[in-house]
Amino acid sequence: MKQAQVCIVGGGCVGLTLALGLAKADISVVVLDGAPTQALPTDEYGLRVSALSIASQTLLEQLNVWPEIIAQRACAYTHMDVRDADSFGKIAFNNEQLELEHLGHIVENDIIRYALIKELEQQSSATLMFDTQYQQIHQSESDVFITLKSGEPIIAKLLVAADGANSAIRKQFNMALSFKDYDHHALVATVKTKEQHANTARQVFLPTGPLAFLPLSDEHTHSIVWSTSPNHCDELLAMDDTAFNKAVMAAIDGQCGLCEVQSKRTAFPLKMRYAQQWVSGKVVLIGDAAHTIHPLAGLGMNLGLKDAAYLIELLTSDSKEFASTRTLRDYERTRKLDAQKHIAMMQGLKELFEGANPVKKLIRGVGLSLVDNLGPIKHLFAKEAIGK
Repeated sequence: MKQAQVCIVGGGCVGLTLALGLAKADISVVVLDGAPTQALPTDEYGLRVSALSIASQTLLEQLNVWPEIIAQRACAYTHMDVRDADSFGKIAFNNEQLELEHLGHIVENDIIRYALIKELEQQSSATLMFDTQYQQIHQSESDVFITLKSGEPIIAKLLVAADGANSAIRKQFNMALSFKDYDHHALVATVKTKEQHANTARQVFLPTGPLAFLPLSDEHTHSIVWSTSPNHCDELLAMDDTAFNKAVMAAIDGQCGLCEVQSKRTAFPLKMRYAQQWVSGKVVLIGDAAHTIHPLAGLGMNLGLKDAAYLIELLTSDSKEFASTRTLRDYERTRKLDAQKHIAMMQGLKELFEGANPVKKLIRGVGLSLVDNLGPIKHLFAKEAIGK
């Protein structure tokens, strides 16, 4: 039988970040995940990447994970270029205008996960159990009892569900969920371009949805995230490479020159999920188990890491009762409010930039142009965009 103060179900980036922060504070933690541990990254870029904010970088630096991420592969971006393909609207800003070294980093999720696992393996307070599934979960007033499929029991003072958007734990404990289908699929791929990316993150809003060009460590290579209607996504997936390359170059209006896809293309549906209840007794939701959001601003990973950072802060400062009801309610109240704000913001942006309505086009064009030409407002917009 294993005993720990915290059991985390889900070995993704958010769950592992929480585990590492707790373990470094000598809080015993067990991580369960049905998937294998993360292999050493290869020369081939992963398809799932994140635009890590400066706040996320700071957290990973504090946990001594950032040096390994940089040693593997990451791309600092110093410029952002956002434009509406269907109007005259455009906004661009850079790190010098904000007196920053950079605006953020584009990092493959597999590399973040690898670096977290490598550091966790050095922590005596952490137990990592990959290729491991649980069979049952029960809780009393003071403990949570997890039975593995092997029959081995684990007893913890707190169970954290970091098991993703379709969280089985959230469902088991009947934690109500608000749900909205964005009616978008996100197509992801790695693309090489004739022109160098110049450490610029680009996004163009098309009538069917936004296309992001995110710079990778090779100066001619981007990770693209194309959010579009399900039918259009199917068309893009069915194209041969030549037709797809032309479609991508046309969509980005030739900003990066000729495009050549370097990877397979894959897509997934986009849905807003928001748990109305994040705490049930000694069970807590975190990351995608608590909220998912449209990727048009690259906020998903950063919101999850903010969940982890706040829960680490609360649990490591508990002086009387570990994971008290008051502490867990503080976490729920604070993080729900932040998630609500960003979900509402993304929904508003999606609706504003969607379609070819003439009034919307005028508002978009005038709005972006005003922001781009008014220093103080542009500064505030930029700070919000990079999570500063």
